Amino acid sequence: MYPEELLVGMRQELTSIGFRELRTAQDVDATLQKEPRTVLVVVNSVCGCAAGRARPAIAMALSHQARPEILTTVFAGQDREATEQARSYFTGYAPSSPCIALLRDGKVAFMLERSDIEGRDPHAIAADLTRAFDRFCTPATARANQ
Repeated sequence: MYPEELLVGMRQELTSIGFRELRTAQDVDATLQKEPRTVLVVVNSVCGCAAGRARPAIAMALSHQARPEILTTVFAGQDREATEQARSYFTGYAPSSPCIALLRDGKVAFMLERSDIEGRDPHAIAADLTRAFDRFCTPATARANQ
C-alpha cells in the first residue's frame, strides 16, 4: 500500500468533480445494494492509465447532458475491502484496475476494463462513456423536471 499522502491528489481528481469515496465494504453495500438509479463506480488506481487516461476521460464524460445519478469510487490497492466488495457487483468481469462500471438497477449495464482504457486516448474513452450514458442514463434536464 502507498502512503495516504501520496494518494490525496489522485482521490481528489474524482471527489472534486462529485464522486463519493466508498472506503469500506459497508459503504459499498449501503450505496449499491438495491439501488434502482444509475451509479458510476470507478475503481481508481495509482497506475499511469488511471492518471493519464481514465480520470481525465471521466471528467470529460461528466460534462455530457446524460450522466449517472450517483458517482462513486473505490481505490484499488488501498481500500481493499471496499474494492473487493464493489467488484462483487461486477458479475462476469475479472478484477481490473482501473475500471469504470455503470450500474443500473444494481447490475452492470456497461463496463470499461483496464484493457479498454490502457493505450487509448482520454477522448476516445470519454466517447465510450457518453455513448453508455446516452443509452442507460437520464439527461440532467429530465431529472431536474421530475
